[in-house]
Amino acid sequence: MDIKEKKQIIVKRIAQSLEDGDVVNLGIGMPTLVANYVPEDIDITLQSENGFLGLGPKPEEGKEDKDLTNAGGQPVTIKEGGVFFDSAESFAIIRGGHVDKTVLGALQVDAQGNLANWMIPNKIVPGMGGAMDLVVGAKDVIIATLQTTKKGNSKILSECTLPLTAKKQVDYIVTEMGFYKLEASKLILTEINPDYTVEEVKNATDAELIISENLKKMSI
Repeated sequence: MDIKEKKQIIVKRIAQSLEDGDVVNLGIGMPTLVANYVPEDIDITLQSENGFLGLGPKPEEGKEDKDLTNAGGQPVTIKEGGVFFDSAESFAIIRGGHVDKTVLGALQVDAQGNLANWMIPNKIVPGMGGAMDLVVGAKDVIIATLQTTKKGNSKILSECTLPLTAKKQVDYIVTEMGFYKLEASKLILTEINPDYTVEEVKNATDAELIISENLKKMSI
């Protein structure tokens, strides 16, 4: 399974977890792909921190509008009824608790619900962007991440070692291996990708992992 296939599994599963009426923010990178897999039978509103509500899926090739992009600068579409506003209004929505769910990437996430997703070792980065506001302002925080780094190191740890974006704010983690719930500082595997065994998931997780008594097959 290549990285593209793994990412597709992750974003499809997250898209399935969205519910009617949700206002959802998609972070830069992999999370933006969720917009392409939202089921047609649910009605959600996607919010972009650079200033609009009503994101649609990516445009058809050749029909991109250079003035219509998400927070990562990627071309997007806007649904009927969508609205534009300035950055101050956008962050008023986020900080005011009006975002139901935010989907963010991670460099590291731990069993305490801590997130580190902005300081890349040995690289100059512009800062954490809106992630700090989103993880505190959104009602549910969903992390979309590969289970391990390119070197094979787990991205789900007992304790983050990189500078934190926020403490104890993560509610769910979705990887190509499974769906995890964080509850009372416990990391619980609630769904598993049938392509992997429980033992393989445990070996790829550098944190104490609780296997749900009602463990299900991951919908992929």
